[in-house]
Amino acid sequence: MSDRPETARQANDRPETDRPMSDRPEAARPANDRPGTDRPMSDRPETDHPMSDRPRTARPASRKPAAARPAGGAALAARPASGLRVELGPVGARLRPRVALAATGLALASFAALVASVSLGTFAIPVPDVLGALFGAGSGDADLIVHELRLPRALTALLVGTAFGIAGAVYQAVTRNPLASPDLIGISAGAGAGAVGAILVGGVTAAGAGTFGAVPFGALAGALTTAAVIYLLAYRGGTVTGYRFVLVGLAANGALAAVTRWMLAQADIDQASRAMVWLTGSLNGRGYEHVGWVGTALLLLVPLTLALARPYQLLQFDDDTARGLGIPIDRARIGLLVLATCLAALATAAAGPIAFIALGAPQIARRLTGTAGIPLVLSGLTGAALLLLADLAGRLVFSPVELPVGIITGAVGAPYLLLLLARANRSGQGG
Repeated sequence: MSDRPETARQANDRPETDRPMSDRPEAARPANDRPGTDRPMSDRPETDHPMSDRPRTARPASRKPAAARPAGGAALAARPASGLRVELGPVGARLRPRVALAATGLALASFAALVASVSLGTFAIPVPDVLGALFGAGSGDADLIVHELRLPRALTALLVGTAFGIAGAVYQAVTRNPLASPDLIGISAGAGAGAVGAILVGGVTAAGAGTFGAVPFGALAGALTTAAVIYLLAYRGGTVTGYRFVLVGLAANGALAAVTRWMLAQADIDQASRAMVWLTGSLNGRGYEHVGWVGTALLLLVPLTLALARPYQLLQFDDDTARGLGIPIDRARIGLLVLATCLAALATAAAGPIAFIALGAPQIARRLTGTAGIPLVLSGLTGAALLLLADLAGRLVFSPVELPVGIITGAVGAPYLLLLLARANRSGQGG
C-alpha cells in the first residue's frame, strides 16, 4: 500500500487538506460546522438539545413547572363535586344546594296549598283549626268539614298531581321531547276511553260512589293498550325516536277522542252527562276511595320507577351513549314507559284527563333546579303544587260558580304549549 501512487492512497493517508470533513481537526473545520451553528440537533451539546430533552433545571425561568400550569378541563374534572351524596340501597343521588332548596320550597308550597284548599270555601275555617284537625286535635263542625268534605278532595289533588308530574317526567326524559306528555300523545285519551266505557257499561257515576272500582281497571286497560300500539307504530330501525313517538301519539289521541265521542253519542243522556263531567277533569265529590286508589298506585309504582333511576338518567342522552354505558335501552325504555303509563292511567281514573300538569310540571321543575336532566321527584312535587293551586283557583275565582279543575289547567296549558312550539321552532327542532 505504501508503494501506490498518491492518487491510490486511502483517505486516511491523504494530507490534512484532502481528508473528509469529519476527520479534520477542529481548527480546520468550516465555520458552519462548528458547535452551535448548523450542526445536527443530535450532535449539539446538552445546552442546545430540544426543549423536550432539556433537564428540568435548564428550562427558562418564564415557563412554569408542570405542577403549576393551569389544567383547564382536567382541573375542572378533578375538582370535587358539590352537594351531598345520598344513597338508599341501589338508588343514589347527589343533592346539590339549589336542588335541595327547590325541593324544600315545592314541599312547603304543596303543604300550604293543601291547607289553603281545606281552609277556604263557602264556609271558611281558620288555619289553626285546620291544622288542629289535620293533626288530630280538631273538634266540632270544623273537624267534620275538614275530614269528610274537603280533605279527601285536597288529598286526591295532591296525589293525582304527583302521579301526573312523575309520568310526564318519564315520558319526556325517555323520548327526549318536551311535548311527549300523556295528555298530548294519547295516553290520557286511551285511559279516558277505557274509563268512559266502564262508566257507560257498568253504570258507574263520575264521582265514583260505591262502584268506582271498575273505572281504574278500564282506564288502566285503555292506557296500556294505547301505549303499546303507539310504541309498536313508532318503532323503526331498531329504535324509537321521540319525534316519531310524538307524531304517532298525536294521531292516536285524535282517534281515541273520536271513539270516546262515539260512545257518548250511543249512551243514555244521564250516563253521557256523568261521563262528560268526568272527561272535563274534575275533583268535585272525590272521596277516600279515590285517595286509596291513587295512593296505592304511588306506593307501588314510584319505588319501582326510582329503582330505574340510572336508566332514566342515561336515556336522556342518545341511545349510543346509553348502550355504551351498559344500559339495555329497549328493556329500560319499555319498563319506564309501562310504569309511567300506569301512573297516568290511575291518576286519570281518579280525576279525569286533566291537561297541562304532566306537560308543564317536568319543565318547570327542571328550570327551578337548573339541572341538565329532568328531576323525577321534583317533577312530582311540582305537579302536586300546580294541581292544588288550580283546584283552589277553580273554586274561588268565580265563586259561587265552581269551575272544574280541567278548565283551569287547560286555560293555562294552551299558551304554555304555544310557547314550547315557538321555542322548538327557534331552536330548529320543530320539524
